[in-house]
Formats: sequence, C-alpha cells, structure tokens
Amino acid sequence: MEDALSSDVLVSDAPLSTFEVIRWRDDVQQSIQDQLAEETPIALIYNGISHAVMLATPQDLEDFALGFSLSEGILRNKSELYSIEVRAQAKGIELHCEIASERFVQLKEHRRTLVGRTGCGLCGSESLEQAMRYPRKLEAQVVFHRSAIQRGLQAMPLQQKLQQQTGATHACAWVLADGTVDVVREDVGRHNALDKLIGAIAKKNQKQAGFIITSSRASYEMVQKTASAGVNMLVAISAPTGLAIRVAERCGLTLVGFARENSYVVYSHPEHVDSTTKDIQK
Repeated sequence: MEDALSSDVLVSDAPLSTFEVIRWRDDVQQSIQDQLAEETPIALIYNGISHAVMLATPQDLEDFALGFSLSEGILRNKSELYSIEVRAQAKGIELHCEIASERFVQLKEHRRTLVGRTGCGLCGSESLEQAMRYPRKLEAQVVFHRSAIQRGLQAMPLQQKLQQQTGATHACAWVLADGTVDVVREDVGRHNALDKLIGAIAKKNQKQAGFIITSSRASYEMVQKTASAGVNMLVAISAPTGLAIRVAERCGLTLVGFARENSYVVYSHPEHVDSTTKDIQK
C-alpha cells in the first residue's frame, strides 16, 4: 500500500495560488493560468493548549484569532488577548494566543475540540448546550435608512479583492450608517469571514453605528456572531434560516435577506429600517 501524500506538498500559507489549467470554451481548448483561493488548516492555540482547528483562507489571521475568540465567548473584550503569534507549519498554520488567566481557566472548564469545515458551524460541539449559544438582548436600538443598505451593497463588491481574483470567497463588510463600506474581510468560509470582520472592528475601537453585510445566507451562527459583537443589523445576500429569524427576533437584531440594490426582505425588527423615500446625507 502506497503512503499517503505528504501534507506539506498540499498545504499553502498564501491566500491564493496559480494553477495551469485547461479551459474549453466555444469548441476551443486553451491552456491558461487560473488563480484559486486557498483553504488551510488553522489551529487556534490558547496559552499553549490547542482548542480548535478550522479550514480558512490564510489572510488577516490576527483579525481571525481575535474575532473567533470574541464571537465564541472565549474572550469578553479584546483587552483579554495579550498577544498573537502566527507560526507557519508544514501541515498548516498555528495561531498562538496568550489570553488572560481568568479566561483561560474558563476555557479549560468548557473546552471543546472543533474540527471546522467551510460549510459547518457547529462541528465538534459535545452537547446541545454547547452548540446553541443564544446571544444577549442587544441594548442599542439603531434605525438605518434603506439607502444605506443599497449603498453598502453597491460598494462592497469593489472591495472583494479575493473574490475578483478567484470567484470562490465569501465576504463580510462593516457598513457605516451612511452606507460607507468601512472594512471588508474575505474567506472561503462565511463564518471565518465574519470572525475576521469582528476582529477587525474590535481592533479599530469602532464607535460609529453600523451594520454587517454578508455575501452568504444568514444561518443561526451568523446571527449569533453578529449579535455577540453588539451589531444591530445583519444584511444577507441570500436567505436566512428559520432558527436564525427566531434568534434575531429574540435578541433584538434586525435581519435582512435576499438583499439587492433595489430590493430586500426584512425578517425581524422591521421598525429598525427606515424605508421612506427620503435620502440620508451622502
């Protein structure tokens, strides 16, 4: 029996790679170069103890470590993360996070091992209680004008650089109340893209009101992560799930789906979307 391929031949620490491929179009065969997004095993290690391994695009990894730690409830705020060291290994990338001792003790008590996949948000949970973590009620009640949603949707694709190059990545954007797209993060996995964005927002000490647009569907975990970051509205390009709507309704999050520049569907808390014909200041 032949040995399996060595993983150091397969794993990349770059966000995209170029391959020689054969393209067939209109009865013509061509040899061309194609750029493809990468997915790499990313190990999150806290105070020397491995906690989770996720498949993610190896880009904006410090944002990913912070955002994952916050959205998973490992940290309560960014000040509890003392340092992040990125170590490239033959079989993937390790993110070594030094966190506050109190948070590490709590992590050990509730420790779980996740083996993440790009399409799965709850892999590795050891119990129903661990899998279903409902966010707290959002305190701030922010009203956004529909034109802000439209402007965000129009501007977001221009900042999706990996998607433009590969056609294979999801994106999440932080959009200010006037529709300005302030930050965009990308990944082959929608959950990872959102974690990266949450980490980027936290690092910026963002105080302005805003909302999140995701290029994916709005699953339960996308709602949970958005609400845990204290963000009041999630706008999804695709559909939500029933569970996502019920959780959003309960925690006070406005959930918008099937979002296009000229249409959208509001699934929870429609009172927080101003759909009048007046426009906001540009």
